[in-house]
Amino acid sequence: MLSASTRRVTAVCAALGALMALPVGLAPAAAAADVQPQQWYLSAMKADEMWKVSTGKGVKVAVVDTGVNPSTPSLRGQVLADEVPKSVAYGATKDFDGHGTTMAEIIAGTGAGGGLKGLAPGAKVVPYRAALRGLSLSEENKAPRVGAVIKAIADSDAKIINMSFGSDISYDDEEAAIKYAASKGKLMFAAEGNDAKTKNNAGYPASYPYVVGVSASDKTGTVGKFSTHGRYVDLAAPGVDVPAWCDATFRSYCVHGNGTSMATAVASASAALIWSAHPNWTADQVLRSLIDTAGRDWPKDTPSNYLGYGLIRPRMVLENPNYNPGPANVDPLAKENSAGNNGASPSTSSPPAKSSSGGQTSATGETSKSSGGALPWVAVGAVAALVVIGCAAFAVIRSRRRA
Repeated sequence: MLSASTRRVTAVCAALGALMALPVGLAPAAAAADVQPQQWYLSAMKADEMWKVSTGKGVKVAVVDTGVNPSTPSLRGQVLADEVPKSVAYGATKDFDGHGTTMAEIIAGTGAGGGLKGLAPGAKVVPYRAALRGLSLSEENKAPRVGAVIKAIADSDAKIINMSFGSDISYDDEEAAIKYAASKGKLMFAAEGNDAKTKNNAGYPASYPYVVGVSASDKTGTVGKFSTHGRYVDLAAPGVDVPAWCDATFRSYCVHGNGTSMATAVASASAALIWSAHPNWTADQVLRSLIDTAGRDWPKDTPSNYLGYGLIRPRMVLENPNYNPGPANVDPLAKENSAGNNGASPSTSSPPAKSSSGGQTSATGETSKSSGGALPWVAVGAVAALVVIGCAAFAVIRSRRRA
């Protein structure tokens, strides 16, 4: 762990060279009315069928990001800005580059005005801004620390915390806040990162114990080559060719976006659907249901370095009235959390040569697809792990970055 003074110097030095992260592959721009047909994962996950059972109503999702614009057509009435504690409210409803607003819409957008339709349109979003890449140094200094934000959320009634960002640095206060939030029954999802093609370092908060690390998959269920991998990956969700706001002007969406950020938002929305349908379940039970029903073709007790326990499939829970979520207070990731695997370096993992079903493997030798017959958007048969290279190749200039 770094000292507070060392961490601050690192952040200041990083800020001097900060550049706005360009959304590689997010072209061309699309008018709002044209964006919903680009949300391939909604039909792939059979969202229309899930919405007959649950829309996420009654569940609040805290979105810790670049801020959330509550005035987009898709988010009007969906953002609970008044519920943000004043101590961490700075910039919460002023998104400085469109990233946080995109995450909020992927989770709970109504689709009004042709905007992004959320996977859990009945859920509500509580917005938070953190000091992320793209802020000026003065704005970064005003933005609340991630640890303070998580601590505040832990004391709120938001059930889920979405963290579509990452850092190469582990912060003591941040880890303590995560542990505290877990003790308060919060379910936390974080982006694994997009730098698998360059350094593939373990990132935070995804690598902290009690945080569910999410990698990104494409339409075939194959992990994106940009998606950071290692033992700290817990689940995977759609994150390739997903539309996003182009910038903070909110004039148009860009298509073909790639990132574990989007995958994290889809995972958070999936949890909201399940928790809404089963409001008496605990965070452990909701997470266990996602792990149990995830699409995979490898043994459950040997999670993949690329897709963790598999591709997220909330429909399998919602359509099974007899599903048993297991014990209320037993952590389904207890082995990983107690052993510290979430923080292990990817290089310490030795992936198997093939999956249990003999499917094709990725270039590194590990299967990176889920079971063909079990997941709606996975092609039957082996799928080569050749995926669109996303926005992972930009240089990390700030210590914290969007994913």
